[in-house]
Amino acid sequence: MTELGRVAWPPAPIRTERLVLRESEGRDRAGFVELFASPEVGTYTGGSRPRAELERVVPEVPGRRRGLFVIELGGTMIGVIELNRRDAERRSKVVPDTGEAELGYLLLPEAWGHGYAAEACAAALGWFADALPGEPVVLSTRTANERSLRLAAKLGFTEVRRYVEYGAEQWFGVWSSVAPR
Repeated sequence: MTELGRVAWPPAPIRTERLVLRESEGRDRAGFVELFASPEVGTYTGGSRPRAELERVVPEVPGRRRGLFVIELGGTMIGVIELNRRDAERRSKVVPDTGEAELGYLLLPEAWGHGYAAEACAAALGWFADALPGEPVVLSTRTANERSLRLAAKLGFTEVRRYVEYGAEQWFGVWSSVAPR
């Protein structure tokens, strides 16, 4: 993924009823290791990574880049959200001649089933709509990931197409802050 370009970064923390979306900090390192070592999290993302390897390679302040928000609940990291441009080879041409912004998210398993993903993603999409008005956002997920498909529908993503990649059927949808006419 590539950066969002003209968007000022980092933004002020985004606060929802229960969560804070913010830039990563050193205190989040253990959360990043846990997230990427989790077999449950890795189920639909190509698998988990060995904890020992992550302990060696994850930087002291992980994930500090444009478009990446840490999701915090009660002062503790429970996941991440990323909004960034798709790489040139992955562009779908929803937005001609440019890379679409893509929403990605990962939450620790203990945070699943509480509505945190919906709350955090809605807040991130709201921020994006203010920062880049009218620009669509895309999302792709495996069709086997029923929770992610339900979340996409809840957030207002509409299906564009399905395709096979990484040996599995993928769902591809688009969201826009501009109401259709």
